[in-house]
Amino acid sequence: MKITLITPVPKYSRAGNRVTALRWARMLRKLDHKVKIETEFNGSQSDVMIALHARRSHSSIARFRQLNPAKPLIVALTGTDIYQDLPQSRDVQKSLEWAHRLVVLQPLAIEELPKEFRSKTRTIYQSAIKQGRRIKKKEKTFDVCVLGHLRPVKDPFRAALATRSLPGASRIRVLQIGAALEPEMEQMALAEMTTNPRYRWLGEKPRWQARRILVSCRLLVLSSQMEGGANVISEAVVAGVPILASRISGSVGLLGEDYPGYFSVGDTAQLRELLLRAESQPEFILELQTWGERLQHLFEPETERNAWGNLFDELFVSLN
Repeated sequence: MKITLITPVPKYSRAGNRVTALRWARMLRKLDHKVKIETEFNGSQSDVMIALHARRSHSSIARFRQLNPAKPLIVALTGTDIYQDLPQSRDVQKSLEWAHRLVVLQPLAIEELPKEFRSKTRTIYQSAIKQGRRIKKKEKTFDVCVLGHLRPVKDPFRAALATRSLPGASRIRVLQIGAALEPEMEQMALAEMTTNPRYRWLGEKPRWQARRILVSCRLLVLSSQMEGGANVISEAVVAGVPILASRISGSVGLLGEDYPGYFSVGDTAQLRELLLRAESQPEFILELQTWGERLQHLFEPETERNAWGNLFDELFVSLN
């Protein structure tokens, strides 16, 4: 089939929705489909449209629906469209209504949807590829990775704040990777480096390099206020890197309700306690790693690819 895949993120961006679109395109091509990625639907001929983000891709969703009312339309809900936009956005509500199938990135997102849309919603976990070569951890420092672009919804400096008053003997160091998407975010990162010797902002890195830094660290910290289902969790789980995460639906849906590495959103003291516990108690690190190992099957590329194949099979049976 000819598939149009809409992502609202520009071509050369490394933002999450662009990365997801590229990965899905590769998988769909392996299923023998022809895939064209666009930021806006231009009316070109296609058999199916997949649109990421119900609000930001709404104009493309509306145009495809108008021109191709009988052709399959899949809308992927990736984060802010569920947890922020849905209650008040008519565009999001119409996108959900028009879609033949909805895709979410973790199962708890389904509970956020109006009941009439849940039966046509499917969960597809984002996959990650395991690195073949092991990377040795540093001994002089206990490196903690924060991976993601710097914007307020990510609460990007929570880990840095948690290290400000650590005991002098602590080896904890925060390595932050990601572009500053707002000028004030850059200023805050530079200021934090000036006053906090435990914090280093490394800026935006190519994906392969970001992965190498992640694998070299002892922990990943994901402090977001809101996530649809962060791919960085998949990356860390597959790489065997333990995770400390804010307790939000998007992370609980991936890691499980009873995961032992949660802290409350914005709670610097709680995160500081978890960091110190991880540094001083190898059994806690092992507990987090063992939990992650039990989840690795969810994030295998074959699992994601099969989920897409099953979705297309189901969709075309129902429409024909």
